[in-house]
Amino acid sequence: MNISEIASQTGLSAKSIRMYEDKKIISTPLRSDNGYRIYNEKQVTQLGIIAKARRAGFSLDECKALVELADNPCRESAEVKEKAKKKLEEVNKKIADLQAIKQTLDEWIKLCPGDSNSECPIIDSLTRK
Repeated sequence: MNISEIASQTGLSAKSIRMYEDKKIISTPLRSDNGYRIYNEKQVTQLGIIAKARRAGFSLDECKALVELADNPCRESAEVKEKAKKKLEEVNKKIADLQAIKQTLDEWIKLCPGDSNSECPIIDSLTRK
């Protein structure tokens, strides 16, 4: 399978796929006589893992660890679950942070009349020590 077929199948760009290869996140594909990459089923699976893990918020290093776990027949599901739990904790923290930001913005918007006067409760709040 060539890079454009893999890109279409996984939703990853050809540039990203080459980067994953350069960073050794996936195993190195074979090269044809003309130098084109030829991907086998293993790389297709690895790239699918990366695509799904990235959409779930995993970093490149975390994706590499997940690919390595997927390739390891002696892996323990507890290790994989722990990585997912850790990512969920990070996501929940980000959600809490975003909710705090939303609350602040909601309060500022309610306080500000948004008229032609120069008096602005939002600026006052930002400049208050």
